[in-house]
Amino acid sequence: LLPNDHWRNHYDLSLRLNFLMAGAAKSCCQYDEAEQILRGISGRTRCFEDKLPSYFLLSQIFQAQGKVVDAYNTCSFVLLQLGETIPDSVTPEAAKTMVEDTLKMYEEVYDDDWLERKMEDKTLLTTLQFYSSIAYASFYCKSYSMVVYFICKSVQLSLRNGICEHTPLSFLQFTGVVTKDDDAVLCYRIAKNAMSLQERFGMATQIPELYFQFYGRIAWRFEPLQVCADNLRRGFETGLSSGNNEMGLQCAFHAIKTAIVSGANLKSTLKEIDYYLHLLKTYKSELMKNALLISRETVSALIDKGEATSIEAKVFNNSSQEPVFFHQAYRAFWSGYTVRCHHYFEKCSQLSGQYVQFNPFVLKFYHGLNSLDVLKKKKSHTTRYKEVVRDAISAMKDAAA
Repeated sequence: LLPNDHWRNHYDLSLRLNFLMAGAAKSCCQYDEAEQILRGISGRTRCFEDKLPSYFLLSQIFQAQGKVVDAYNTCSFVLLQLGETIPDSVTPEAAKTMVEDTLKMYEEVYDDDWLERKMEDKTLLTTLQFYSSIAYASFYCKSYSMVVYFICKSVQLSLRNGICEHTPLSFLQFTGVVTKDDDAVLCYRIAKNAMSLQERFGMATQIPELYFQFYGRIAWRFEPLQVCADNLRRGFETGLSSGNNEMGLQCAFHAIKTAIVSGANLKSTLKEIDYYLHLLKTYKSELMKNALLISRETVSALIDKGEATSIEAKVFNNSSQEPVFFHQAYRAFWSGYTVRCHHYFEKCSQLSGQYVQFNPFVLKFYHGLNSLDVLKKKKSHTTRYKEVVRDAISAMKDAAA
């Protein structure tokens, strides 16, 4: 309906309408069309600042399709244009130092005066937004140290310049990645404060990301697993209703993972997984497919050893080994195969990375129970099993404290 010269004579209106059209196309999973519209916008804009919303949405489109490298490169390009530094690599020692500095800065800065400071500089707001996006993408395609670098940069940016609508997500990303057993209470307090900040801004569209970070990565240490699973389902529903499909599906996967170990009804869980797999196909998303298929194999095996509940879809060969070994060990535990369970738990322990998250914690618990069962049966080579039991008891005591 716009005239042929609308970009020249109605620039602001054209920019807004085209961006809204691209967003609608993304929500309808018309990713190619959305990308074409966004690239058209970039070719028509009068300044780099007008391109920024299009670049951000483009990175979200890449992530929704599982093109995390493209998403990372898009965010990296923008941050470089904004004057930020993107290192080729970050050493574990440098990442550890950044975490310590960030925690120290938080303790020094976070008070009532800081909470009253608003970040109003548009360039800083945009920089913070892209740091959160590149941190999410780098989780899948870069090292742990690189993820820590980006998240610490975003948190420090807020601590230096005040709060904005992107601050809660930055804080939750930080606690979700860097939380260790010895600072879990501090990180949980930071995460709870971030959730309180979110209420101030009323950013309903951020709920899927916030719930994914808080209930999927932090709260399971302190709150009932059933509560975490229910809130992750809420994040899933909010994500789909707001057009944030990818984050909604992330919440769905973590709801399933939490439900399995919290003793949810297996048949209901199986139906829930099949529903999510159907949605992945509908929304043309591949990022969580492998993880859901692995979970489905576990639930199917526990119900009837897969005799009547299995499906033909298989896990891709390039799937990460750590969750595969974890689920094989979990199935073996509940099937009574103690030696096989120990074998896969040992493999899983060797592969568990620096993300001290849900699987490694549950692993210690079940590995300890399995080792006790082996010792009870008085099988040979018991020294290692005793070590596992001691480690599990120590880990559970630390968690309880």
